[in-house]
Amino acid sequence: MTIQETATARPAGRPRSEKAERAIIEATLDLIGEGMGVSELSIEAIASRAGVGKTTIYRRWSNKEDLVVDALATLKAPPPPVKGESVRDDLITLLDAMRGEADQARTRCVMNIAMSESDRYPRLMERFYKAAIEPRRQAMRDVIARGVANGELKPDLDVEMVMRILSGSMMMFRKWGEPIELAPDLAERLVDTVMTGIAP
Repeated sequence: MTIQETATARPAGRPRSEKAERAIIEATLDLIGEGMGVSELSIEAIASRAGVGKTTIYRRWSNKEDLVVDALATLKAPPPPVKGESVRDDLITLLDAMRGEADQARTRCVMNIAMSESDRYPRLMERFYKAAIEPRRQAMRDVIARGVANGELKPDLDVEMVMRILSGSMMMFRKWGEPIELAPDLAERLVDTVMTGIAP
């Protein structure tokens, strides 16, 4: 086989690798979503569900914790881009992304089961928050801090407090609100309610 033929042939293996990784991630999420807690979850069960060997999993993840962190992180998309022109509009964009996730029954189920074991697996949850949650929180902090700096919000505003009020309110709706679909304008109403107290 020539060098050119070898270079052409190499990419053929990549889709198989990506397909295996996707199957492993999906198997992990499926098992958790079906009620299997992190403590009950095993590499053997994941391998069986994914249709791969255990060595295929260990080749990519050194342990179950690493795999679960990566699997949970796939349920959280990166923060959506904001225009940077209006604090109100940017906060609505960020909160609406959270609302969209709440409409996904599988995501709600998996996250609820996984979070129920946060005390038992503090390192796992700490890594998950750092990888998937903190970037979103930081995006909201940045928007609020920008509003304070440019005069859209009160100059003495407690940025951390406002960020927690907004994200915490959405979290409460996600956990205890309508199980099927949240109101399309929920983010807008939340932001407008809070803005009455934080605008100059």
